[in-house]
Amino acid sequence: MKTNPEASFDDDLRPEYDATVLKDGVSGKYAARYQAGTNLVLLAPDVAAAFPTSEAVNEALRLLMQVAKRSTLAPAAQQT
Repeated sequence: MKTNPEASFDDDLRPEYDATVLKDGVSGKYAARYQAGTNLVLLAPDVAAAFPTSEAVNEALRLLMQVAKRSTLAPAAQQT
């Protein structure tokens, strides 16, 4: 005769939690939605040391975007 593994489980669920709601939980149900809504970028340790705040990173990247934009426009302007 098999024993019911749930019957031998020591139930330590607090009385204020409704066990019927907790039975059909799905792991990672909202993981894709959460990942799509975040824009988290991990910096390498040496980069993080050079740019200790998010403001410093954003300022450096904006400057880089300006330089890149000017460098792509410059050759076209020289040809005319």
